[in-house]
Amino acid sequence: MIEFRSVTKKFDDGTVAVDDFSLVLPSRKTTVLVGSSGSGKTTLLRMINRMVDPTSGSVAIDDADIAQTEPVKLRRSIGYVMQNSGLLPHFKVIDNVATVPVLNGVPRKQARAQALELLDTVGLNRDIADRYPSQLSGGQQQRVGVARGLAANPNILLMDEPFGAVDPIVRAELQQEIIRLQRELDKTVVFVTHDIDEAFLLGDQVVILEKGAKVAQIGSPNEILQNPASDFVADFIGSDRGKRALTIRKTANGSILVDGEGRAAGVLVGEEIA
Repeated sequence: MIEFRSVTKKFDDGTVAVDDFSLVLPSRKTTVLVGSSGSGKTTLLRMINRMVDPTSGSVAIDDADIAQTEPVKLRRSIGYVMQNSGLLPHFKVIDNVATVPVLNGVPRKQARAQALELLDTVGLNRDIADRYPSQLSGGQQQRVGVARGLAANPNILLMDEPFGAVDPIVRAELQQEIIRLQRELDKTVVFVTHDIDEAFLLGDQVVILEKGAKVAQIGSPNEILQNPASDFVADFIGSDRGKRALTIRKTANGSILVDGEGRAAGVLVGEEIA
């Protein structure tokens, strides 16, 4: 369990990125922090591995204040996946994945063997192991980034807009990969995005943030869609437009659901019984 306890972060230029934020992130679930630029979501994520320290308040993992843990040691125990993968360009794929285990004292041969297994886990062919990041597609690089994040077998995996730089088709594939991995590996995942559709697809718990990391609403995707807490939330999730504004259209072959842009969104096969 990760807990933010009345956390505030004020940067040297006077910017208050996070203002008195408190939240519990449950173990073995995916919590998605979603908001527009300036909402403090990435700052919150980076507080978990002490890439950013709070000005006041504290962050705890399993009730232990992480301020008492040396930052490098903490970071090596937490998986971290970022946008553009963050791979070391002069390292081969296999050595990128093996980096943290080697730093933690795992013999290189063993770390490389584990790295090959992780390529299998994230759906990559082992024949890319001896390539350099520049020889991979964007989607492949991101999968390698996920494998590297998992290499130390962390309980916690942080993902900072990891799919923001890939095209929509690859992004959809990677999103499904994360769903599969979470089902199989059962990690505590903290995922940052500005895309509400991605948040609803991936999140067990979704946290919608306003500027300064003010919580607009917390809940499951269903809870938020069914009962937006404010006009801000309703507008942010687009509950009255686009893909979420569904109406029933009768056709010669039955009823279909049509979204706010007039595109077919599904077939009405029956009514749910409460």
